[in-house]
Amino acid sequence: MLRKMSTLTTLGLKKLRVGYIPEHYSAPILFADKFGHYNNFGLKNIELIPYPSGSGHMITSLKKNEIDIVVGLTEAFVRGICNGDENYNIVGEYVISPLRWAVSTGINRNDLNNIEDLKKFGNNKIGVSRIGSGSYVMSFIMGLQENFPHSFEYIVKHNFSNLRESVNNGESDAFMWEYYTSKKYWTSGEIKELGSVYTPWSPFVICTSNQINNEIVKSFQLATLEGIKEFEKDENRSIDYILKELDYNSREDVEAWLSQVKFSHNVTSINWDKDIIAASELLQSAGVINESDSKILENRLSKFVLANRI
Repeated sequence: MLRKMSTLTTLGLKKLRVGYIPEHYSAPILFADKFGHYNNFGLKNIELIPYPSGSGHMITSLKKNEIDIVVGLTEAFVRGICNGDENYNIVGEYVISPLRWAVSTGINRNDLNNIEDLKKFGNNKIGVSRIGSGSYVMSFIMGLQENFPHSFEYIVKHNFSNLRESVNNGESDAFMWEYYTSKKYWTSGEIKELGSVYTPWSPFVICTSNQINNEIVKSFQLATLEGIKEFEKDENRSIDYILKELDYNSREDVEAWLSQVKFSHNVTSINWDKDIIAASELLQSAGVINESDSKILENRLSKFVLANRI
C-alpha cells in the first residue's frame, strides 16, 4: 500500500502545474496520472501541461511562475543555473540512458548528406526551438564532438513542426531533435537524416520552482517513480499507448527505443560528477556558459542542484 502524503490544499497550493515534452519519454509521467499515482500521493489537482517547444520554453515558464515542476533536458537546466538562473532547482534524475540527437536537413538538400557536408559551409544556419533549449545546446556539443571549424547562426523556430519546415524552405540548413521522433519524418520523406550525436550525460532531470514546498516535490517524485514502474510492467501496453497517444506510427521504432532507454529508479538523486559537473565543463568548453571561473560555477550548482549526490 502506498503511503499517502499531505494534500495540495493542506500545503497551500490549489493546483500543481507540471510541464512535460509530449514525446515518448513522457509516457511514465502520463501513466502516473492515468493510473492514479499522483492522486495516491495527495496530488489530487494536478495539471499536466505539454511543452512541444521543449526545455527552453519550460525554463521561461518556471522563471515567470507559470509552472511548478518540469521534466526536461539536463543540459538546458545546467546551463541556465550556471548562467545565473535562480528560479528553479534540479531535484533528481528521470532518464539515465544517453539521449540520441538526430541531425536533419531538408529533403531536397542534395548538397547535404552527412554531418561532414555541413562543415563545408563557412556559416551554418542551425534551427533551434529557443536560445538555451536542448536543440540549441546540443549544436555546440555537435560542434565540439565533430570538430566544426566555425560557429553557427541560429534560427529560432519554437517547435519541431516549424523546424522541419525551416529546413525545407531554406531558412535553416539543419536542426537537431530526438532521434526516434525525427525518424518518422525521414521515413515519410519530409526531412533527411544527416547523422546523430549522443549526450555524454543522463539526459532528463526533474526540476522544480524554488517556491514549491519540499513535501509536494517529494510526493511528485515518488508518484512519478510509480509511473515509471507502471510503464515498465507491460511492454506491449506501453508500446500501444505510445503509438496511440504520442504521434508514433512505427511499432518497430518504439520497440527499438524501448530496448535502449533506461528510466531512473532513484528519482531523488543524481550523478553529480557525470551529469552535473561534466555537463557544466563541456558546456563551458562549448562557450554557452558566461562564467569562466569553475569554482563560481560549482557554487551555483551546489546551491540549486538539490538532488542527493551519487
